[in-house]
Amino acid sequence: MSETILNTGSEAIIALLAANFMAQYYKYVRYRLRTGRWNLSILFTTGGMPSSHSATVMALSTSVGLVAGWSSPIFAVAACFTFITMYDAAGLRRAAGLQAQALNEIIRELLAPDHRLNHAKLKELLGHTPREVLGGAVMGVVVSLALRGLLLATA
Repeated sequence: MSETILNTGSEAIIALLAANFMAQYYKYVRYRLRTGRWNLSILFTTGGMPSSHSATVMALSTSVGLVAGWSSPIFAVAACFTFITMYDAAGLRRAAGLQAQALNEIIRELLAPDHRLNHAKLKELLGHTPREVLGGAVMGVVVSLALRGLLLATA
């Protein structure tokens, strides 16, 4: 079976799904170790270490490079997509999260407890620090290389 996956788009899809799952699962276990509680919603949230977005797109790019070649046009497209996604995770989405944090603080300090405005907090954990993005990128590369090694070993 590994021969049918090796050097195909399936290899890239398996790598990106595995990297995404591993990044989210890492956050889930880390939350448990920090708080002593299990929280399934952590598996579906954005933000935190490592960046699952970065892990996913870096796994895709690495697999595409391994399969199609590092100088192929499709690798260039995948790499461009990866860097745009990682830049967005650490830039725009991070800024939106910081703005949400500031707005939540303003609402908490300025409004009386009996105000009629919406009590729902804005989601603050939207983006990533550069460290979280780098952590996700490293995880994506490692997952892709490990999958490739596994497929080659079983071929």
